Amino acid sequence: MLIADVVTDIVRDRVKFNAELESLVAMTVIQTKPTLLNTILQSTAIENRAAQTVWAIFRVAVGLLMIHNGFSKLEDVQGFADGVVSFIGLPYPVFLTYCAAYAEIVGSILLALGIFTRLNALILLFTMLIAIFFHLKKDGWHIPPLETASLYAMWFGFFLVNGGGLFSLDTAIAGWLRKSESP
Repeated sequence: MLIADVVTDIVRDRVKFNAELESLVAMTVIQTKPTLLNTILQSTAIENRAAQTVWAIFRVAVGLLMIHNGFSKLEDVQGFADGVVSFIGLPYPVFLTYCAAYAEIVGSILLALGIFTRLNALILLFTMLIAIFFHLKKDGWHIPPLETASLYAMWFGFFLVNGGGLFSLDTAIAGWLRKSESP
């Protein structure tokens, strides 16, 4: 009987210890709940460094290649406002031309740096969807102008969903935020 009582006490203590441990783990999880900013900055996790390197190269290339589109709008604001924005029926064509130009310049630079990647990708994706609509309305299914806007839109969609990747300022900021939040 004495051995049975000892075993029962050990099992009871073990169950009590496990319950206390689970409680502590639950409290830790609640305390380290990700913030909205951390969620926006965090990229999709891929452990492969080679894939992350290619991801960074594509992010920088797409961002840098897109910049000239914003500058070309600034070279002839009235021409773009009349030929594109007014043609598709949007109000305030000159204002929207400046918005598109600066979104493409600033957003592309920030995308290339990998800072607020998802937000910038969303803005740039929106401008490309407008460009796709314009090309479909003006040229129909004529492939060359539609193709470029569509390819940019797909890349921006990728970065919107996946973030900037391991080698981005977003990841560095998210890591810094995690360190500053932990006790």
